[in-house]
Amino acid sequence: MDRREITEFIENSFGVEGERLWAKFPDYVVFRNRKNKKWFALLADVERSRAGLDGDGKTDIINLKCDPVFIGSLLHNEGFMPAYHMNKNSWISIILDGRVSGDEIRDLICLSYEIIEKKKK
Repeated sequence: MDRREITEFIENSFGVEGERLWAKFPDYVVFRNRKNKKWFALLADVERSRAGLDGDGKTDIINLKCDPVFIGSLLHNEGFMPAYHMNKNSWISIILDGRVSGDEIRDLICLSYEIIEKKKK
């Protein structure tokens, strides 16, 4: 899945549009629950070296809220890394380079939304 596909999936599934909150990072897009305003996804482009990848330039990632029980096992799989600039106990990052299937990304987006939906404002 790429950024466009993820954005369309989130918009169609949850009825929310991404927000660009930082002028310094125009390609960072936050998705939050309409009711409680909690974030459940962050699309970003980060330096490849920060994602543990070889080469120059940037790569796209998505940060998702995740059950801490799942984070440990997900980190053993290619395409996953500790959350970039988020709490590493409750968020995980997925490198959007094709190593993680679209179905798994969609499932984890839905899980992230469910976790946030349960949070009180």
